[in-house]
Amino acid sequence: MTTHLVHGGALGAAVARFGGRREDWLDLSTGINPVPPPLPELEPALFARLPEAELEAEAREAARLHYGAAPEAGIVAAPGSQALISLLPHLLPSGPAAILHPAYAEHARAFRAAGRAVLGLSDPADAPASAAVAVVVNPNNPDGRRFSRESLLELADAMAARGGWLVVDEAFMDADPRESLGPDAGRPGLVVLRSFGKFFGLAGLRLGFALTTRDLAAGIHARLGPWSVSGPALAVGARLMADRETIAALRAAIAVRSALTRGAIAAAGLCPEGEAALFSLVSVPNAHALFEALARRRILVRPFAERPDWLRFGVVRDAAEAERLRAALEAALPELRA
Repeated sequence: MTTHLVHGGALGAAVARFGGRREDWLDLSTGINPVPPPLPELEPALFARLPEAELEAEAREAARLHYGAAPEAGIVAAPGSQALISLLPHLLPSGPAAILHPAYAEHARAFRAAGRAVLGLSDPADAPASAAVAVVVNPNNPDGRRFSRESLLELADAMAARGGWLVVDEAFMDADPRESLGPDAGRPGLVVLRSFGKFFGLAGLRLGFALTTRDLAAGIHARLGPWSVSGPALAVGARLMADRETIAALRAAIAVRSALTRGAIAAAGLCPEGEAALFSLVSVPNAHALFEALARRRILVRPFAERPDWLRFGVVRDAAEAERLRAALEAALPELRA
């Protein structure tokens, strides 16, 4: 398996290996909404000047309302939640980090890169007392598991009681926010990470937020430095997060696309797993062979180097793409048994 192809969004690498034109491909390798809303009209000056403090404050306030954070919570805008993931190991208490596994691999990579010991965590309830930090992704990427708000708050309180922290990565929470800890941000020992680009389908803007205590928010902001988020990203984020009608329409549309995708997978005889609206996991023997069989049909999904029985599927745009996926799966699966 080519290294580039075990990460989502590697359409260029897929074209180079399997051929075709980019427009020939159905890219289901990411968990990004494939149909973003129309971009708000932006003043040309936003591209010419440094982002001003008032614009950042507007984006933070829109995020506060969108994520339901309390007035006492600290909120930091960042150039994508990935920047926050890389930064937190340098700001949180020293000691081992207990990180949900399997989960988004960048959390463990960031702590290891900072010289921190990493402990695998199969269930948040099992976080060891020796951990200074616990990291949970909810809904989890890639298996789509969801954890209740009550169980995570119990863990947050336990971590805070011994001077530790709980980091909850809610990158895929926007489409169905029922377990979000956004409204609980501001309590001691809790950091909630949110990704703007996945739900709104605008990952290229690179915009994310940390919802946490005011002290930690100030520390994050100081480490990011001034002008860390572009003016256009702040403006687009502020306006879309304040648009309740657009948000409701996106949630409804994503639910339809998720159902179409899962229906296509199930119609081909596979079982889509998890409860994440923007992706589904499938367990199948020799998944890498199925990945390649789909790629030869110009459909790109997400394989996993450490789990040769897993494939993750993003959501289709419409019924025609769902039918294309179903037909490709039905044609490809017999090749694995031949």
